[in-house]
Amino acid sequence: MSDNPIPPAAGTASAPRNPNVIVAVLAFAGIVVSLMQTLVIPIVPELPKLLNAPASDTAWAVTATLLAAAVATPIAGRLGDMYGKRRMLLTSLAMLTIGSITVALSDSLTPVIVGRLLQGLSAGVIPLGLSIMRDELPAERLGASTALMSASLGIGAALGLPIAAVVADNFDWHVLFWASTVMSAIALVVVLALVPESKVRTGGRFDLLGGLGLAAGLVCLLLAISKGGDWGWGSGTTLGLFAAGVLILLLWGFLELRTTQPLVDLRTTTRPQVLFANLAGLAFGFSLFAVQLIVPQILQLPEQTGYGLGEDLLTVGLVLAPQGLIVMFAAPLSSKISQARGPKLTLMIGALIVATGYALNIFLMSEIWQLILVSCVIGAGIGFAYGALPMLIMGAVPVSETAAANAFNTLLRSIGSSLASAASGVILAQMTIDFAGHALPSEDSFKVIMAIGCGAALVAFLLASFLPRQRALATASGVPAEAAATANAPQKV
Repeated sequence: MSDNPIPPAAGTASAPRNPNVIVAVLAFAGIVVSLMQTLVIPIVPELPKLLNAPASDTAWAVTATLLAAAVATPIAGRLGDMYGKRRMLLTSLAMLTIGSITVALSDSLTPVIVGRLLQGLSAGVIPLGLSIMRDELPAERLGASTALMSASLGIGAALGLPIAAVVADNFDWHVLFWASTVMSAIALVVVLALVPESKVRTGGRFDLLGGLGLAAGLVCLLLAISKGGDWGWGSGTTLGLFAAGVLILLLWGFLELRTTQPLVDLRTTTRPQVLFANLAGLAFGFSLFAVQLIVPQILQLPEQTGYGLGEDLLTVGLVLAPQGLIVMFAAPLSSKISQARGPKLTLMIGALIVATGYALNIFLMSEIWQLILVSCVIGAGIGFAYGALPMLIMGAVPVSETAAANAFNTLLRSIGSSLASAASGVILAQMTIDFAGHALPSEDSFKVIMAIGCGAALVAFLLASFLPRQRALATASGVPAEAAATANAPQKV
């Protein structure tokens, strides 16, 4: 595959290159997409009644989004590298808008699932935004800007829950998706008007077989992970999906290594800097999602259990909201440390902060202020880590592969979150107490999950320690990442 960029197609819009505007627009788009993930949470328990369908079926409103996002992220990244990152960013935001309208107009299960699937297809926005920043921003702005863009996933997820809870408690549930429609439409318009198309494109033919193979493997694997608790982890369906997923992905990898223009350049992913950054991303994805699972449950369990706090969903959202603000404030600090000492150190600091947060959570879980403190500490660590990961990735891959490489790292973070959800579900289901004839998760079950979250962060620290010792990161073409990120980088590739 050639790394030489080709000029954009005739007639491509070229907006003025104002770094502040580009960063603000792309970060807003990232937050809008991450909000989409949390908007549905307040109404999940009510969906069977709202849609007149069994809970096992309405769960697909969440599962469909997960599967679509996993498939769309690497494909959108590769297509962005080939045919234009802005073009694919606009396509992703269009899918989010159409999906939001579809759900907002729905009163039955099937169109809701279709709409949520379309929403999931927008998951490539954040890696595409990171890649546009690399192509368009001055070197001195790249670190802080990519840190903010990467952290937008955590910002939107934390801020979305209290907003969604207020809307769900006071308005018809369709308002949630009309709000998503408005925000995604605004993001689409401002990207179209203010973000320029990158001149860095590889062209070539899309690896259709690789796309289908990766999609099939991921769907099998993630379906088994997300539905295994309902179907039974030892059931033939779950085990069969796991086996099929592994076999398909192994075959896919074999074919990708023999394809001249692969969907994912597996040789690039085996470079130490990329490999350990991706593995650390997987571990961090696990850690991030664990706290978002356990804190809401502790807050909402009855006070009579002795460890539950008996709060409503709005309080849950307000407790988690400061985490999003901490993630946002940690991003520029992460960038400064990366510029001074390298992103490897930043990633290791983030891992230790997350591990500390979970260790504190084992002992501090009896008061609201304690849970706010813990979620903020973990949020600071996530902000550090998510700010460092894209810099590590972009410092080790050619400019022409930026979107695909960032998308693959984002995918691994999502898989880590899915694994956290599955593991936590098993623990909470197995370690229970009897409360008024109902089985509820025990206090020890939460502490076990906290210990696992701490362990996952320490694994990320260990993985980060294997990253090459470099202060000035270099791209595959030998150009420093900071230089390759300047506006004239395409001419230097």
